Amino acid sequence: MKFLLALACSLSFCSTALANESQAGFSRSRTCTRNEYREQYFPGTEKSPGYVKSWNETVEVPCKGSSANYKGAIPQDVDNNDCKEGSLIGGLLGAGLTMSGTRGKDRWWAVPAGGAAGAMIGCSIDGG
Repeated sequence: MKFLLALACSLSFCSTALANESQAGFSRSRTCTRNEYREQYFPGTEKSPGYVKSWNETVEVPCKGSSANYKGAIPQDVDNNDCKEGSLIGGLLGAGLTMSGTRGKDRWWAVPAGGAAGAMIGCSIDGG
């Protein structure tokens, strides 16, 4: 019973890996091989006949469908400037300025227009 328990514990720590594939550190490499048949002829003489020596040799070949030509991440131009704060502050300031500067019936269109203009100016100032 103790032997079976020790065997189960020792086998649980074994890592499973695919054949001819390894992962060292954070890089991953894969080796593909092929068996090639080779022959070499040794000529004979009048007293000793010639013979052929043959053997199989394992040769490393490029893997099909591999990413061997992968050079790294392809850089892309990403605009990650965020102008939320600038547009919010600019919109509030623009709406406040137009509210204090207008009277009567003009406020219903001037306040939203001032807020929109302030938001665009604030976004430009904030870097967006």
